[in-house]
Amino acid sequence: MPSWVYILRCSDSSYYTSVTSNIERRLDQHYHGEIGYTASRKPFEFLWSDEFAHIDDAIAFEKKVKGWSRAKKEALMRGDWADVQRLAKSRDGTKRRPSTGSG
Repeated sequence: MPSWVYILRCSDSSYYTSVTSNIERRLDQHYHGEIGYTASRKPFEFLWSDEFAHIDDAIAFEKKVKGWSRAKKEALMRGDWADVQRLAKSRDGTKRRPSTGSG
């Protein structure tokens, strides 16, 4: 079953990132104030979404994005993968090494 990760910009300029298996229904819930965080930060703007074939993949990507900086989220929404990679640095400024899967 396909799923989506999506980002909204709330009236306080914060970004709300979430995952759903029914994006139309979820956006309707936001518009009607049924989602706690966005209900108190209306109006909001739908900025970005991406579809995933499996919910597990969508959830994993949502968790990553929630940990990203504002600048990195904005690069994602622009589709600027070079900037996403540039912003993928550790706190000391060195580039993170890709995982080898060995530990």
